[in-house]
Amino acid sequence: MGGLGAIGVPGLIIILVIVLIVFGPKKLPEIGGAVGKTFAEFKKSTKGLIDDDDEPTKKVEKKSDAS
Repeated sequence: MGGLGAIGVPGLIIILVIVLIVFGPKKLPEIGGAVGKTFAEFKKSTKGLIDDDDEPTKKVEKKSDAS
């Protein structure tokens, strides 16, 4: 299976139509905002984790330079 990348544009359009039918046009902006905030928080958290992983490497490099 190709995972999420195998959905394609027609699949995304079908999903959006189903979401529109289920939640209605009035709730769609609220859902979009919540999803956007969730993705922003996820991106911020993963960036923080990546930065945390880089810090020990930088400390080791600094100690190596001092020797």
